[in-house]
Amino acid sequence: MNGSSAPMAGVLGWPVRHSLSPRLHGHWLKRYDLPGSYEHLPVPPELFEGYVRALATNGYAGANVTLPHKEAALALCDEVDPAARAIGAVNTLIFRDGRIEGQNSDAFGFLESLRQDLPAWKPSTGPAVVLGAGGAARAIVFALKSAGVSEIRVVNRSAARAERLVADFGSSVTARPWTAAGLVDTCLLVNATSLGMAGQPPLELDLQSLPSTAAVADIVYQPLRTELLSRASAAGHATMDGLGMLLHQARPGFEAWFSHRPEVDAALRAAVLEGLT
Repeated sequence: MNGSSAPMAGVLGWPVRHSLSPRLHGHWLKRYDLPGSYEHLPVPPELFEGYVRALATNGYAGANVTLPHKEAALALCDEVDPAARAIGAVNTLIFRDGRIEGQNSDAFGFLESLRQDLPAWKPSTGPAVVLGAGGAARAIVFALKSAGVSEIRVVNRSAARAERLVADFGSSVTARPWTAAGLVDTCLLVNATSLGMAGQPPLELDLQSLPSTAAVADIVYQPLRTELLSRASAAGHATMDGLGMLLHQARPGFEAWFSHRPEVDAALRAAVLEGLT
């Protein structure tokens, strides 16, 4: 504890120095002239539980959680919100009266980003295709299903992993092989894999059968303009990069810790983009 009554929070990860969360939350703290601090909290997996419990009893209001701790965070919470339970991971911890509350704001962040960056898209428009079957894909499937999308197709190179995801979300979610992604009547295509990220293999997917009215989203934000988004934009599709999801998912935690509802705007986006260069 730092001897101050100002709220303290941070981001837990291993490694975690690359995280943009301190820049993001620091921008809000300064903008709204709020007391408090937000820092990198590096902790190896074997020390995670004890470290979190120590934070909870030493003046911290909570923390964000990033790799590789999201599933471990879920296991140690006293209370967990429905999104975190369905997704199987926690990315936001709130410490209250000695108890640890866990949330997953990734689904919220994705939907809010859709509303801000792709306002013409509506859940009732038609089927959505989600590429990937990992944690990010689970969050996006949960988000789309919660929003009312009636048909969600999960496309993954590992069919078994896609089937496991589908089994957890009900009949409106189906698995498709990569070679038959089912784009012909798709209204929203989402890349929830790391393919196309800096240092990762490219995302190889033929977009020719994708209707011109379909929107294309990519959760990758390094680079901000992925090859998928460049190809989609060149073909006339409305597109959304991955930065918005990162920014919006931070809002619930900030409000809980610092008692102020923050906004995602051009100034925040510019401030965080500086950290990517």
